[in-house]
Parts: sequence; structure tokens; C-alpha cells
Amino acid sequence: MVSILKRACKLCVQAQISIYKPKFIITYRRPGVKRNGKCLDVTARAGYIIGDSSAPPGLGAGHTAAKTAYERKKTMFVTNDIRYIGVNDHDIDLFEGQYTVPNGMAYNSYVILDDKIAVMDTVDRNFRDEWLENLAGALGGRKPDYLVVQHMEPDHSANIVGFMDKYPEAVIVSSNAAFGMMKCYFGTDFAERRIVVGEGSTLALGRHTLSFVAAPMVHWPEVIVTYDSADKVLFSADGFGKFGALDVEEPWDDEARRYYIGIVGKYGAQVQNLLKKAAGLDIATICPLHGPVLKENLGHYLKKYDLWSSYTPEDEGIVIAYTSVYGNTKAAVEKLAAKLRSNGAPKVVVHDLARGDMALAVADAFRYNKLVLATTTYNADVYPFMKEYIHHLTERNFRNRTVALMENGSWAPLAAKVMKNMLAECKNLTFAETTVRILSALDDASTAQVDILARELCMEYLAQQDATANKNDLTALFNIGYGLYVVTTNDGQRDNGLIVNTVSQITNTPNRIAVTINKQNYSYHTIRKTGILNVNCLDVTAPFSVFQRYGFQSGRTADKFEGVETLRSDNGLRFLPKFINSFMSLKVEDYVDLDTHGMFICTVTEARVMSDAETMTYTYYQKNVKPKPETEGKHGFVCKVCGWIYEGDELPDDIICPLCKHGAADFEPIG
Repeated sequence: MVSILKRACKLCVQAQISIYKPKFIITYRRPGVKRNGKCLDVTARAGYIIGDSSAPPGLGAGHTAAKTAYERKKTMFVTNDIRYIGVNDHDIDLFEGQYTVPNGMAYNSYVILDDKIAVMDTVDRNFRDEWLENLAGALGGRKPDYLVVQHMEPDHSANIVGFMDKYPEAVIVSSNAAFGMMKCYFGTDFAERRIVVGEGSTLALGRHTLSFVAAPMVHWPEVIVTYDSADKVLFSADGFGKFGALDVEEPWDDEARRYYIGIVGKYGAQVQNLLKKAAGLDIATICPLHGPVLKENLGHYLKKYDLWSSYTPEDEGIVIAYTSVYGNTKAAVEKLAAKLRSNGAPKVVVHDLARGDMALAVADAFRYNKLVLATTTYNADVYPFMKEYIHHLTERNFRNRTVALMENGSWAPLAAKVMKNMLAECKNLTFAETTVRILSALDDASTAQVDILARELCMEYLAQQDATANKNDLTALFNIGYGLYVVTTNDGQRDNGLIVNTVSQITNTPNRIAVTINKQNYSYHTIRKTGILNVNCLDVTAPFSVFQRYGFQSGRTADKFEGVETLRSDNGLRFLPKFINSFMSLKVEDYVDLDTHGMFICTVTEARVMSDAETMTYTYYQKNVKPKPETEGKHGFVCKVCGWIYEGDELPDDIICPLCKHGAADFEPIG
């Protein structure tokens, strides 16, 4: 082992092997790579090839595993033609001067070996020599033809000049905006050695052809991403990146979320646009500029980005972010957290803003669906750390959440008012009716408010549990209007769900509900057979994905509950644990044939109120939930329900929208 390392480094010899789960870690020193007069320690995981599951698994590999780690560190294969040549930074303490990175940072770069050779981005300036060495090793004596610059942030662009000096025949490929930035950074825009590309531009290398996609404000204005059709690789710039060096094993989600919310979070609309473009590409591998290359389970990463960029809560849970001067606000927070847990909250996360990781606290506010802000009144304002926290939220377009407020003040509590005003521009926030007011320390009155707030925030969790639910809460019927509902059924073998907007109360003594369903829907036949159904009243928090799941596919061929966590009512049918304000279990008592539809007259056997959120009306859905159809440059008709476009001069009378199954009456001419 030592002899191997001696050959690798003439300046010093240091070897260490330790078991890290089933893998090895070898620490060695690279020749000629110094920082502050000392050799740079580099850690490589044995057998670590990005996306390669064939790495030696454990101790049985012995010295071979360690040698493999060293050799593969220089040329890690993404595909047969694409090599990873990036670097790990373990000296950095704050990324972008503000984000703690206890596990370091990776600056990724890649080289595509073909008839023509393209290098994808450079790395941070502190790693010039190591990066150029990695590049030279991958080239194997050849010369690169192109340097593709996707993003001009200095941690990726700092070594452009060094590259161009070493390879004077190479050409830079980048966006017009990026060349403008190069002149600012380096005093030149390489006018004699450049190719300007934009949306739809291509670059042929041989077997590989690179296609360029504009990604402005993800998260700088000059950004392009690159697609290689030969190996189906998306070079995603800062998209799909994460904190952490590649030689540290850790879950992707948490550090990717913290990275995304902190750095990209403001630009959700722009990320959504990029995701739409990516949806048209056949992607097998994603190569970001930070974090690991992604090869498996790409749907997981794409789903996370869709949730984050649409500001949709990722998980059910309650975050409490607080500041406390003398411990009294902290005591109230601890009492509230305990009450929330005892009332069934699935997750309670508490952040002391003065002592914890601000970036993590911000990320958690976007991760979970409810947020409690608790702080003291300070100089007729709020405590500075809370002010900073709310600023981070508003700057990143915080929305689509429930927010509760707790304030403390010895003589003139103002914190709740100030916090609410600071959040005034945030879209679609629902504020809890209960505000906890503490006058210096908890007393009987403020303790009672804590109890009330805990029950309010846990209303749906209490309603989900048979032991605590009021199963005969007929105020659930008050949520019936011209709204949108998910009707759930079971045919004896499989559960099904259907979007309807035809639910109405027809009598209150006894309580009778009419539900009208198109005969073409499978749920119609199921209800005719079983005589039972559940009606879930969707509220304004329901995202478009709910309508896609239950409305844009048929229960005859699709399992609409695949991967969805649901609960069951007393009649054995499913009900939704979120995105609804109430549900009712119904038993069919009568039936009216309406030609194309059937009307089921039902009595109520169970009714639960899940939340006090407003019912999702058809108008609200049209204005705020349904994506705006991309009709620019198109001629024809658009479905008013889902946005699907029929291109043609005349709309067929018998047309059925292939997505939402609505007929010609729900189409309108484009323009």
C-alpha cells in the first residue's frame, strides 16, 4: 500500500484505510498540489465511479480496492465517452460566503471524448492545477477542441483563462450573455476563439451531438444547459446540485434541498420552464456542476425539483421557528411542540434561529406545509434573527402554507402584527385564527391559547384518527358548493378515485347528497354495483397533480392510488389525508337516470371536517391551479379544464379530451 502511494506522491507519503460502512476510504496526498505551503489531502472512496455499482464492496478487495480508488479518482467514467474530471473542496467553510458545508463541496467538470473533444465547464480557482491534471489524464495526450461554459459563476468559470492558455487552439462555446460576463471577469470575451450558442443550437463532436437549452435565471441570466443525445446525458449546470463533496457518503435529498432553496429557490417559475423543456428529452443521466452524477431513479429527483419549484409542500409537518431572549418564548415553543406531537402531528421540527443553521430552517419552511413563527417584540419590531428569517422566506417566494404566530412582549406586544405585515406579499398563505400572546411569561391565558392553537394546527390529524375524530360532524356539508371533489370507490378488488364538480345537498332532514357522474367513468359502474362512495372536498391547497392523478387517467387501466398515502373511513373506502377540508361517506338510496349521466341520491353515514381551508371552487381552479396552456404560435382549440390543445380549423363535435376526458363543450378557440 505504501509503495503505491510513494509512486503517486514524491513529496510525502501518508496512507490510511478505514472501514466506512461496507466501503474503504483512502486518504492520500497528490503530487504538487499545495494549499498554504502544505500538500493537499484528497480523500477518495474505494471503487468510486460515478453511477457505477460495480465498485469493490468491502474488505475482501484489500489493496486492490485502494489502488482502484486512486486510479479511478483521475478518470471517473460517466459513460464510455464521458469522464468526470472535477474536484472536491474540503477547505471551504462557507459556500457563497453564507452556507455552511460541513462535508465540503464538489466542483464538477466533465470531458466528452469523440472525434472532437469538449470540456464541460471549469472549477474553482483554488483547484486550477488539480483540475488541469485531471483533464490531462482523461485526454491521454489528445488536445481538447472546445470548452463549453454553461455558467459564469466563479466556482465554475475561474479557470477559463488558464485553460485557454494551456490549449491555445481550443474554442469557447457559450451564450452571448456569458461572453459579456467573461469580459467583465477577465478583460476579454475571446472574440477570436468563440462560438455563441443559444436555445436550439447544436455542436457536433462525432458520435455525440450537443444540443443547447437556454435556462435564464436558473440561477444566473446567462445559463445554458446541454443535452447529449448519444448517451442521453443532461449537463444541468447548477440544476440538481447539492452541498457536499463527492467523497462523503450522505443522502441526496437534505443537502440538495438546502442548496436549492437557498440558492435557486427564488426562481421557481424559471425552473418550471426548464423542467418543461427537459420533459421532451430522453434523459438517462444528469450531470450537475455540484453533487453526484444522477443515473438511477431520476423520477425521484425530477419530482423533488417539481415540488420545490412549484412551492408545493413536500411533506406533512409543522416547523416552529423561534427566537427567545430570556427563555420564556422558548418555554412556550416547547409546550406547543409537545402538544402538537400529542395531537398527532406527523412531524414537528423546531429551529432556534439564533443558534441553528439559518439555511436549514429556511429549507424546512419550504419542505413542510405548516409554519409557526414565535418571537419577541424588539424595539417596536421583531427580534433581528426572526426578521432575517422572514426576509429569507419572502425573498424566495414563500407561499402555499399555513402560518401561525406567537408573540411575546412585556408591555406592548407587536411582533405578530409586524410578522404578518412582513408576509403580506406572500401568495396563498392561510393564517391560523389563533395567535398566542405572551406577556413576558406563560400564564393561564396564554397556556390556553397554546392548547387552542395546537388543536387548530392539528385539526386534520385529529380527524384522521378514529380515536379522536368526530365522525358525525355535519358541518362538513357546509363545504359543499360549486367546488371540486374526489369521489373514491372500490369495486371489490381495487380502489379508484374520480374528479367531479357535481355534488350538492338536496335535503337536510334527512341529510341527503346528490352526486352526478358521467356513465363513461368507471366509478359510475362501481357505485351502481356497490351502492357506497366517499366524497372528498378539495380545498385551495390542492395542487394540479391531484387533478392529473384522479382526473386525467382511467381507473380501468391505472391504479390511481399507487404511491399515495391514504386512510380509510368506516365504510372501508379511502379518503385523502391532505388537500381536503372534509369528507363524507355516502350510501345510495335512490338513482335518477340522466341519459349521459346518472344521479345518485345518498344519505350521509359519516362526515369529518379536516381543516378550515376554503373549498376549491371551479373558478379558483381555473385562475390559480390549472397551468396556463402554451398557445403561442398555435391555431385551434384549447380544453378549458386541463389545457390540452387541439390543432385544427374545426373542432369535432364528438371530441373527447385525451387528458381529462371532457367533451367539446369544454373547449374554446385559441385567441
